[in-house]
Amino acid sequence: MIAKAPLHTIHQPPAGATGTEVVLDVGPVAHGGHCVARHEGRVIFVRHGIPGEKVRVRLTDAEEKAKFWRADVVEVLAASPDRVGHFWHAADSLRAWGHGHPPVGGAEFGHMTLARQRSLKAEVLAEQLTRLAGVEELPNGAVHSVEAVGGQDDGGNGLGWRTRASFSVTPGGKLGMHAHRSTHIVAVREMPLAVHAINALRLWDLDLQGIDRVEVAAPANGSRPLVLLAPGQGTKPKRLNAVAAQLPAEVSVATFDPATDEVHQLRGRTWVQETAAGHDYRVTGAGFWQIHRDAPGALVGGVTEFLQNGGFLHPGAVVADLYAGAGLFTAVLADAVGETGSVLSVEGAPGTSRDARKNLHAAPQVEIVQGRVERVLRQKPRNFDALVLDPPRAGAGKSVVGQLVEAQPRAIAYVSCDPASFARDVGYFRQAGWDLSGLRAFDLYPHTHHLETVALLTPRA
Repeated sequence: MIAKAPLHTIHQPPAGATGTEVVLDVGPVAHGGHCVARHEGRVIFVRHGIPGEKVRVRLTDAEEKAKFWRADVVEVLAASPDRVGHFWHAADSLRAWGHGHPPVGGAEFGHMTLARQRSLKAEVLAEQLTRLAGVEELPNGAVHSVEAVGGQDDGGNGLGWRTRASFSVTPGGKLGMHAHRSTHIVAVREMPLAVHAINALRLWDLDLQGIDRVEVAAPANGSRPLVLLAPGQGTKPKRLNAVAAQLPAEVSVATFDPATDEVHQLRGRTWVQETAAGHDYRVTGAGFWQIHRDAPGALVGGVTEFLQNGGFLHPGAVVADLYAGAGLFTAVLADAVGETGSVLSVEGAPGTSRDARKNLHAAPQVEIVQGRVERVLRQKPRNFDALVLDPPRAGAGKSVVGQLVEAQPRAIAYVSCDPASFARDVGYFRQAGWDLSGLRAFDLYPHTHHLETVALLTPRA
């Protein structure tokens, strides 16, 4: 492309220079979905670029005293060979800013090939482990790319994988999504990353006046979808029922409070039924379940392969599933240890823990405990063969890592959705005398900067 406007430069702009445009050379990728660039000594985090490109950007966050600025690409002057046309107009930075507004979040890597996306994610993972954990050499060689999952079910284009989606509502009562780091809501009429069952609901045709947020779950097994409505202040039950009446009769509808995850039935069920690894799981309301339709199988396979190949998971073994959610790993661990073994399953959220009790009621070797991981481990000490750790995005943290080390398991399988918190925690384990003995990375979030890792940690010999 050729620049259509004269180049702008910035000379010590005053606070509030947001909206100014400048030409940059895009540098290396960084954690968080952006690349690093520099302008007159100032670091600028650029979204929607590819390392090596020359681009024109619009500053989106540029306070004079800030340590760094943020920007979106609005024009590509010298393109990477890995650049492709964005699959989603609403998330296309070039198109969105051409219409005078920012793109929606959630597809910030959609302008590049899947192969380049995965190589950049691998770079971020390796950099975080080196910088935060001191890991200079990854186990079994470097992770050169992130593994695709699901075969060719998505046609190889990385679309149609989300079984869950979250939406905002425009002031006019139409379905929308927030722009990145913004209160601006962009109306949407498609969600290409979502499975067909979500798009088939045509939520964008609904009159959503009185609703602040919409969450939808459409299980990969094709069972009954659930739409959750977060009502605005003062919204009457009559209005909620009117919204529910616009949806197909086979769809369950409930209200929910985003602050508490409390769910109230409007029609049908307040939960969905998921299927993974030969088990059925009830997941209530906004309870946690992996978003990618093929994620449960990929992660269960990664965890069990590490633990079984190392001799840590076998009939009679004593194991624990920490941050267990509805019991995805718990059920598979119970199968592996049999009735001569035991599984301690710990989950902090009361509603999700109740789901786990229902899902695992037929497994006598499983003990379900609702509570904080560090407290439960102190109260129920055991000679663990292995622990499975799947914490939220913030990671386990120094205190929990210390408690896990004190429990003296033979091995820990650590599942993480954030390379920064994962690397930080690996650093804590290494300081305590543990090694990163195995690592796999999965592309469970195509066209975004997110990835999932499964790691094996063992005490240093």
